[in-house]
Amino acid sequence: MTDTRTRATRPESRWNDADAPTSDGLAALTYRSRLLGSDRTLVNIYGGNTSTKSVEKDHLGRDVTVLWVKGSGSDIASITEKGFAGLKLDEVLPLFDRPSMSDEEMTAYLDRTAFEVGRPRQSIETLLHAFVPAKHVDHTHPDAIIAIACTPNGPDIMREIYGERAAWVDYIRPGFTLSQQIGAAVRNNPNLEAVVMGKHGLVTWGDTSKESYDQTLRIIGEAQAYLDAHSEAQPFGGAKVASLPDSERDALLVQVLPMLRGAMKGARPVILKVDTSPEAIEFVNSHAAAELSQVGAACPDHLVHTKRVPLYLDWTPDQGPDALIQAAKDGVARFKTDYASYFEENKSEGDVMFTPSPRIVLIPGVGMVTSGPDAQGADVSRQLYLRAIQVMKSASSLGGFVSLSAAESYAIEYWPLELYKLSLKPAPKALEGHVALVTGAASGIGRAIAARLSQEGAHIVIADLNTDGGRTVAEDLTKLRGYERATSVGMNVTEEAQVMGAYSHAVLAYGGVDIAVNNAGIASSAPIEETSLEMWNRNQSILSTGYFLVAREAFKLMKSQGTGGNLVFIGSKNSVAAGKNAAAYSTAKAAELHLARCLAEEGGAAGIRVNSVLPDGILAGSSIWDGKWRAERAATYGIEPDKLEEFYRNRTTLKVNVLPEDIAEAVYWLASPAAAKTTGGVITVDGGVPTAYVR
Repeated sequence: MTDTRTRATRPESRWNDADAPTSDGLAALTYRSRLLGSDRTLVNIYGGNTSTKSVEKDHLGRDVTVLWVKGSGSDIASITEKGFAGLKLDEVLPLFDRPSMSDEEMTAYLDRTAFEVGRPRQSIETLLHAFVPAKHVDHTHPDAIIAIACTPNGPDIMREIYGERAAWVDYIRPGFTLSQQIGAAVRNNPNLEAVVMGKHGLVTWGDTSKESYDQTLRIIGEAQAYLDAHSEAQPFGGAKVASLPDSERDALLVQVLPMLRGAMKGARPVILKVDTSPEAIEFVNSHAAAELSQVGAACPDHLVHTKRVPLYLDWTPDQGPDALIQAAKDGVARFKTDYASYFEENKSEGDVMFTPSPRIVLIPGVGMVTSGPDAQGADVSRQLYLRAIQVMKSASSLGGFVSLSAAESYAIEYWPLELYKLSLKPAPKALEGHVALVTGAASGIGRAIAARLSQEGAHIVIADLNTDGGRTVAEDLTKLRGYERATSVGMNVTEEAQVMGAYSHAVLAYGGVDIAVNNAGIASSAPIEETSLEMWNRNQSILSTGYFLVAREAFKLMKSQGTGGNLVFIGSKNSVAAGKNAAAYSTAKAAELHLARCLAEEGGAAGIRVNSVLPDGILAGSSIWDGKWRAERAATYGIEPDKLEEFYRNRTTLKVNVLPEDIAEAVYWLASPAAAKTTGGVITVDGGVPTAYVR
């Protein structure tokens, strides 16, 4: 039998004296924290907390010992000095002698000890840092430590590794009592080097920031060395199924992800992310995955983003796509029922159930699918479950994996202090969790539409024949709006395979599409006797057939999601008004409008709304108007090309020029919940052209 063991890398120091601050206060704490956070095998994303104690001058110039501790909800990998809360240590330490203290009492008390106004609220585990009598303290969640802390005989293994140098504290929910227990363990044993928290993590410390960092890495390294010595030749019992080839896997995902995404929708849609890394595949394909994945979460920090257990689909590739789709439908429904029971069995008065859908879905032969309110949230779930896989892998080699009970899990998931952190988040925007595919979005109106929908929370798929321009727009939106908020794909709307490929790209990137904006276009002008068949066919192909293909694929995808959807067609004044010397263009634009109305009728039963926006003469930022169309239209009206914008302005009732952003505003409204009862509608955004008034 082949030995497939992979040894985890023992943590190596990333400390660089040339980069480290020369002082040993808040700046050194920030540096150390970011180093720890840069290695996710040591600290979970958004998890862990670090601290230092320093003497500062207060507003009256008095010396005050300040406990600087990570602010609640921040990630130490990217934390700055402003991300730490500051508390007056002399006012915090008397709490150690209290017999007990509720979370609410503790939080209210600590709020009153703030040293500086305007800083974030202190970490939930602040008292741990106060009660440990060391200048610098690190609380981390290393895979190696948690693996041992999640075994039935964790205390014995810890003694085997560290002897009397480490103390063990049984699992209890973070708060006053846990902090008091850890503080007492350290105070009562001056030779102690670490405290291991059952099913939770590690506490280490030092007299200097570097000493604390080095101590953390050394303790973790010893645990990792022990795990390396006891690793299994065939992790998780070896492979039960083989992975599909990449092309077959992606084709299968394109079929199942939209249905899965639709089934997982709560108050708003979710974004899905697929992980086919070797670490994920090794687990989902294994003999042990079905049972092991249902034991529970590996660490309290995981729960908020992964739920207590994932959805494991009991399916193998030889069963085919239809069986997978059915397994996914049944699996999500079963998961929701089980989660509702879990909530009912553990709830307290006033608790409100979260969306009961899974955050993690494991598909043998395919990979791991994670969900979140946005792409970043889906990636956080992905990162944390990869950490859980590593923990389960190592724990299994030491006698088995144990986890928090259902009651313990619920106490974390619905912990008022965690709910408080969630309450601090801004309210979701109108299109949060939605995915919008916008054609012709590399410039002009399409680019403005993509920007406007992104501003309201949507994830954007830029589909354009101009692949370089589309890529630039996607990159710009991502820089502005955040992690993976936009992606691009080259697409010619007249090529059926490319249109289908663009939707497949959207599904693999985000899980599906909720909004499709038919915007790609051209323009041409000529008297009818000079209109060539090529010109006629080109207008029909791009403006009519292209809109048909984009809409048809949107309908297929939206119906497979089962959650409705929105199509918005960008027509023209010429959709309803005759265009002199523009018969080919105007006829195709009229076809667009009628197609939209026909599809509104077809889509109603499925909750798919189809509406149109009719602009006129939008020259700003347009690649169409930068070409010969400007000269052709100017010639039609007997004016110079540079006078065309003024001409269009003066013929409007409002005497205004219409900009791409004006069209984008109308598209946003039609795609938003505000227009939930509008379909088959037409909005003119042309400054008022009487011949184009809709009637």
